[in-house]
Amino acid sequence: MLLHHLPGFVPFLFPHYVWHKSRKEREIYLTFDDGPVPGVTDFVLDELEKRQMKANFFMVGDNVVKHPELALKVKRLGHQIGNHTHNHLDGFSCPTEEYMVNVKRCQLAIRAALGIDPHLFRAPYGRLKREQRKDISQTHQVIMWDVIPGDYDQQQSSSLCLSKAKQYTKNGSIILFHDQEKTARVLSEILPDFLDFIQSEGYRTNLL
Repeated sequence: MLLHHLPGFVPFLFPHYVWHKSRKEREIYLTFDDGPVPGVTDFVLDELEKRQMKANFFMVGDNVVKHPELALKVKRLGHQIGNHTHNHLDGFSCPTEEYMVNVKRCQLAIRAALGIDPHLFRAPYGRLKREQRKDISQTHQVIMWDVIPGDYDQQQSSSLCLSKAKQYTKNGSIILFHDQEKTARVLSEILPDFLDFIQSEGYRTNLL
């Protein structure tokens, strides 16, 4: 069963990760994983630009290599860029040495395409071994989330995805979406409504 929001005890069990920001400020943090992907990332950027909102894009290095101009567009529009490994690896099933090489490959791909060194990292599937986390934390903040609408879940309706995103968003929330081909349909159906919702609720979007 998909867990749409973070149980309150989880940050206490895993304090080395960033799960959300200050609950005192009327701000939220939109994040998009797995891009850049032509068509999908373009759609997200267009919807954000319509509302003058900013977001955080955790990019797969291989996609940056394939689509450098699109990655550059994300940067040019003032959004935050983070490392999401080069090949979308599952940390639990990957030896630490191999995983760290893949993280570095992503870092180098982003540096080559965009001339920046991201200081944010998100693990694909949220899965990291303790040793991987310790190594990555020397150079990056490890960003998780507290709201996951489930745009990738093929068994869930778009309406449920949208309603859960609205229900669990609150001050300081880090909200996880995906700008990839598998989520393109759902994202096109829910993102405009969700962005209108957070705007109507008086939330500001911010960079991590």
